[in-house]
Amino acid sequence: MTVFAGLRLPREIVFGAGQRHALPAIARRLGERAFVCTDERFAATETFQTMIQALRAAGLEVHVFDRVLADVPRDSVTACIEGAASFNPQMVIGIGGGSCMDMAKCAALLLSHGGALQDYYGELKVPGPILPVIAVPTTAGTGSEVTPVAVVSDPDKTLKVGISSPHLIATAALCDPDLTVTCPPGLTAIAGADALTHAIEAYTTSRKQADHVLFQERVFVGKNELTDHFAMMAMRLLGRSLEKAVLNGADELARSEVMLGSLAAGCAFGTAGTAAAHAIQYPVGALTHTAHGLGVATVLPYVMTYNLKVAVAEFASIARILGLEDKGRTQEEMAGAAISEVVRLFKAIGITGSLADLGLEADKIEWTAQQALGIGRLINNNPRPLDLTSMRRLVEAAYHGNLAASAM
Repeated sequence: MTVFAGLRLPREIVFGAGQRHALPAIARRLGERAFVCTDERFAATETFQTMIQALRAAGLEVHVFDRVLADVPRDSVTACIEGAASFNPQMVIGIGGGSCMDMAKCAALLLSHGGALQDYYGELKVPGPILPVIAVPTTAGTGSEVTPVAVVSDPDKTLKVGISSPHLIATAALCDPDLTVTCPPGLTAIAGADALTHAIEAYTTSRKQADHVLFQERVFVGKNELTDHFAMMAMRLLGRSLEKAVLNGADELARSEVMLGSLAAGCAFGTAGTAAAHAIQYPVGALTHTAHGLGVATVLPYVMTYNLKVAVAEFASIARILGLEDKGRTQEEMAGAAISEVVRLFKAIGITGSLADLGLEADKIEWTAQQALGIGRLINNNPRPLDLTSMRRLVEAAYHGNLAASAM
């Protein structure tokens, strides 16, 4: 087998407790005028105010937009940059959850290249470099601080849409687990489950033909030796610390390992991509208005069960990474044990067990299957092919909470 590896990451990644205090030094290397994107909740905290004061004390001029909304509504990006254009920023800093970092990417994009946000929907539509972005996550789940994607909601479209380009990768990712300490258990669980889903899907995506044009013509290129390294790291950290962080948010080691796991998962799926669990969540999320992380985690065990017959080796490896011992079990038994462990972990942290419990209506199963199947960049990444019949059965199994039915 020909060995192929590829990875796209920020120029600088800094991780550790208290590392938020490095923000002024990192920003000073990029210029003197910083445009900051965050949300109202975090903007009101003493922590945020201290960070802004530190930037100004370092000699930077700072303009703050503190009205970032969940899922980044399309028109909110226009409102965001209206005040920024005259400020003429030299960098954009996103501080907050995934939406704050995605807003920073979108703002940097439009400030650099103009036009309407919808001009850039899809893959590889960004024509060139954008203003430098510094991403500072305050949650541990999306991995947006290291990925080439910004997700927005468009009122003219039913599903959320993505802008995918290597040009969207932040210049610097500054990850301080102390910023996640105030995350409530429910948010910690959903974000962490999102990260674990990223890692598992990245590790089990289809392996593409490694010709010389793949990495140049695609944003997401499937699993390879480097993405596997980060996916395995993410699964190991999240497997041993996510439940601890949910049950005891004051556990500093657990918080650190969950955030590092989220970061590693972002490093993996930002190049490998994700697959069917994410494809199904898009229409489910549009119909149920539930959190992205909750949706992908709800679906993941069913997608794993569907993929089992073509990914036995990968799932057996996942079982070992999650801390399960062979104990004389066969490869197939270990692969099944990996799915059981994911089910156990998600149940322990409060993840919904079925699409019905998530709020999906039975008469929307067919529409959900059709919409999910149409998201080619994700479906083509799934290790086991899907057609409308198999997708419908998979969604039905997830709706009824019937894990065995998703094996097919």
